[in-house]
Amino acid sequence: MTLVTPEILLHAFLIFCRIGACLMLMPGFSSPRVPVRLRLLMAGGITLALAPFALPAFATVGADPGPATLLRLIVSETMTGALIGLMARFFFLALQTIATAMATTAGLGQLPGLPIDEAEASAPFVTLITMTAATLMFVTNQHAEVIRALAGSYARIAPGTAFDAQAGLIQLADRASDSFFLALRIGSPFMIYGVVVNLAIGLMNKLTPQIPVYFISLPFVIAGGLFLLYFTGPEALRLFITAFSSWLAHG
Repeated sequence: MTLVTPEILLHAFLIFCRIGACLMLMPGFSSPRVPVRLRLLMAGGITLALAPFALPAFATVGADPGPATLLRLIVSETMTGALIGLMARFFFLALQTIATAMATTAGLGQLPGLPIDEAEASAPFVTLITMTAATLMFVTNQHAEVIRALAGSYARIAPGTAFDAQAGLIQLADRASDSFFLALRIGSPFMIYGVVVNLAIGLMNKLTPQIPVYFISLPFVIAGGLFLLYFTGPEALRLFITAFSSWLAHG
């Protein structure tokens, strides 16, 4: 039986700092629809579950650090967890951005929506894609991969290591670049569709200036966008969740 000493409690609190900061920004867990108390309980439960595996990594941390050292440890662990959560959130931010562009090209960008998965309202087209991606994250057990990645982070970033802001910014920039390239691949059919449709509508408007071609063609543009979503949506979401799971496993 392991005795709970003040040293173990301190190390458990440092584990909570990294896990809590990560879950505060991690997609799915950080949704405004998840109550704050529930998020706090999840962070506490994951901390207790990972403590037996992570405590050996705190062997290099002093048993009784001073106030300055303790503050540095808390800030370092919190920033490390926030870095992991923010990199994961970049995937969903990129998907939300490209979904907004896809909704605009399909003529569905101006429809009013409700703040379902975010604090701000989005078009129903955007909400459908982001909610489906968040659901796939839990259905494919990627939330368990998040916990496994947090446990593995102690082997790559040892507790007590000073947070390297420059390396963190480089990682964030690389992750943002890769995420938006992935989003561009997902939304490329809609971008091509938007260029072709607007070129055709503009040409028709020049040929028949007496007819309000834009208002007449809007239902056909929306129908074409919905058909395109029907045929490309499953493959786009599969590509997204595959890239996200690959990053969790190897990133």
